[in-house]
Amino acid sequence: MKHYGWIALAGGICIAGALSLIAAKTDGMNAMTGPKAFTNTASLNPGLARKITAQDLPKPQPPTAGRAFMMMIGSGFGGRAKRPEGAIPKAPAGFKVDIFVASGLTIPRQIRRAPNGDIFLADTGNGTVRIFRGITADGRPQESSVYASFPEAFGINFYPPGPNPQWVYVTNTSTLVRYAYKSGDLKATGAPEKLITDIPVGGHSTRDIVFSQDGKSLFLAVGSASNNNDNEAEFHRANILEYTPEGKFVGIFASGIRNPVGLAINAETGELWTSINERDNLGDNLVPDYVTHVQRGGFYGWPWFYIGGNQDPAHPGKHYELKDKVTVPDVLIQAHSASLGMAFYDGKMFPAEYSGDAFAAEHGSWNHSQGAGREVIRIPIEKGRATGVYQDFLTGFTTDGKAWGRPVGVAVAADGSLLVTDDGARVIWHVSYTGK
Repeated sequence: MKHYGWIALAGGICIAGALSLIAAKTDGMNAMTGPKAFTNTASLNPGLARKITAQDLPKPQPPTAGRAFMMMIGSGFGGRAKRPEGAIPKAPAGFKVDIFVASGLTIPRQIRRAPNGDIFLADTGNGTVRIFRGITADGRPQESSVYASFPEAFGINFYPPGPNPQWVYVTNTSTLVRYAYKSGDLKATGAPEKLITDIPVGGHSTRDIVFSQDGKSLFLAVGSASNNNDNEAEFHRANILEYTPEGKFVGIFASGIRNPVGLAINAETGELWTSINERDNLGDNLVPDYVTHVQRGGFYGWPWFYIGGNQDPAHPGKHYELKDKVTVPDVLIQAHSASLGMAFYDGKMFPAEYSGDAFAAEHGSWNHSQGAGREVIRIPIEKGRATGVYQDFLTGFTTDGKAWGRPVGVAVAADGSLLVTDDGARVIWHVSYTGK
């Protein structure tokens, strides 16, 4: 394995997700392709499908700041348009959307289901990890509790994998800790044990975590410190890092991933997947965000290349030797959608064709002239693989051109419903299936 600064490369060319046939799940979706596959927030609608490929990408364009759109929504976590009274996101026919948690949340972000069915939430603004237990007939929690206080909490996961974890792991931008845990705990029973205290800080701040199926590896996502710099500040940035469960650094699992916000393990294949934000300032339709399975030693291009061997114009001629070593992701998503949390559907409530599919939250970005993202997408998975098609699933986070909602985290509840955190509306949405 070769190391290029903060990059680890496995030899050879690897193009992921290059399936020759559209799988059965996508046959009836009539996915838009070519230029029609590119979109904006106003054009989203539940059930619409699209497939963007590396061959569809336009040439780099001058930056599109999207400032009018940014002014409508505010910027950062704090700025937002108020959700109009009664406004609810739209889902496909047969699905019902309710508010799971309507108040008391500041910046609800990552959300995960514990093996016993409890829902753990990182309320980053409050610096708390909260638990919601059970779901009433009207889609509300039966019980809630503050599990622990941890400044700017984000990543949450449970160790060891399986039905009886002994630890809850939590991250913020710089630190990973774990709390002793037994199934059913509603509050932490002791002080956290610090395992990692030197995570690079600054720039992108989210630090998601998952464990490999065998429990031997802890994967930690660390986004870049910049849009597309290649200076020393990016050391161990734009990477998925691998540690032992005790916090010992193993190495760079994959690199060149600008901001891998969401992590998940595909239970069918055991593979690590990620949901990422690509770079800005190359036009409305560059560079596509993406959701993909992650190959050990894979290099995904950042900052010198994108979506294969396309050279970033900010780095002409740099690292030409890496051009043919860039892994092409599985599913390309409309640029500037800001893909965040993701989860695989392992419930029984939704129709059978949803089994094993991925859901990802598209938070929305400032860097699109008309606005992009503000939805939850469905990614059909067939035999553990994606075909490149994705489908609008939960839309309608805008009213009269003003965006009030920003999806962040996705989790499947014990009853098979879907929970979505929204740090714009500051609620958690509950999506159930009521159709036949």
